[in-house]
Amino acid sequence: MSYLSPPEFAGKMIDAGESKVFMSTRDTLIRATMAGAILGLAAAFAVTITVETGQPLLGALLFPVGFCMLYLLGFDLLTGVFTLTPLAWLDKRPGVTPRAILRNWGLVFVGNFAGAILVAVMMAVILTYGFSVDPNEVGQRLGDIGEGRTVGYADHGAAGMLTLFIRGVLCNWMVSTGVVAAMMSTSVSGKVIAMWMPILLFFYMGFEHSIVNMFLFPSGLMLGGDFSVMDYLVWNEIPTVVGNLVGGLTFVGFTLYATHARTGAARPRPAAKPAEPAEAAEPVEPSAAEQTKVG
Repeated sequence: MSYLSPPEFAGKMIDAGESKVFMSTRDTLIRATMAGAILGLAAAFAVTITVETGQPLLGALLFPVGFCMLYLLGFDLLTGVFTLTPLAWLDKRPGVTPRAILRNWGLVFVGNFAGAILVAVMMAVILTYGFSVDPNEVGQRLGDIGEGRTVGYADHGAAGMLTLFIRGVLCNWMVSTGVVAAMMSTSVSGKVIAMWMPILLFFYMGFEHSIVNMFLFPSGLMLGGDFSVMDYLVWNEIPTVVGNLVGGLTFVGFTLYATHARTGAARPRPAAKPAEPAEAAEPVEPSAAEQTKVG
C-alpha cells in the first residue's frame, strides 16, 4: 500500500530532521534558494489568477502547485525545518544540538529570502517593462497586499500584532501538516493530494507565511506600495517568523512526536471474567417409538 501509518511517517519526520541538520552548507543554501524562488512564483501565479478572474478561491486552489513542486524536488522551506529538525534533538540523535539546529534555520532563512527576492525583482521587471511604465493591475494588487498587511496591522496597535502572530501560528499549522502529509504516501499522486488540502486552506484564509511574504512585500515595495522596509520587518516578517515557529512545533511537530513516536503507555486492560462451567446435560428419555424398536 502507498499509505504509511502514523508511527511510520513519524519515524520519517525524525529521520528527515536529522538529515537536514547534517546537510552541507552548499546543499542547504541551494535547496532553500530554489524553494523560496518556486514559492514566490506560485504566489505571483495565484495573485495573477485572482486579479484576472476576480475569484480568490481559484487563486488559492491553484497556489499549492508551487508547494508540491518544491517538496517533490527535495527543496526546503524555513517553515518545514522549523517543525522537523527539533524532533531529531528530542529523539536524542547523536550530534543534533540546538546550535546545529539554529545553523540550519539560519541558512534556510537566507536561502529562502534570496530566492524570493530574486523572483520579486524578476516579476517587478515584467510588470513594469523594466520599470519604464507604471505597474499593471497585477502589480498594483501586489503593492496593495504589502500595504494592507503591514500598515493595516500597525493601525490596530497591539491587537494588530496579536492578530498577525496568530495568523502566523495558524499558517504553519497547515503548512507543516502539508510537509508531513507528503510523508504519508510513497506515490507521487498520494503525496500531491495530501499536500494540496492544507496548503489550499492556509492561502485562502489569508494566514501569514514568512516565505510567501519574502516575495510579496519586497515586490510590493518595488511596485509602489505605500509602506517601508521597517514596516515590513516589524509589522509582518519578524512576528510571522515567530508565529510560524510556534505553530509548526506546537500543533504538528511536538504533537505527532508525542503521540506516534513516543506513545504513552497503554492503560491496563480489565481482566477477562473466568468462563462459567457448562451445566451437565440431563438424560433424555427415549421416545415410545424408539422403545418399541429396541424391544
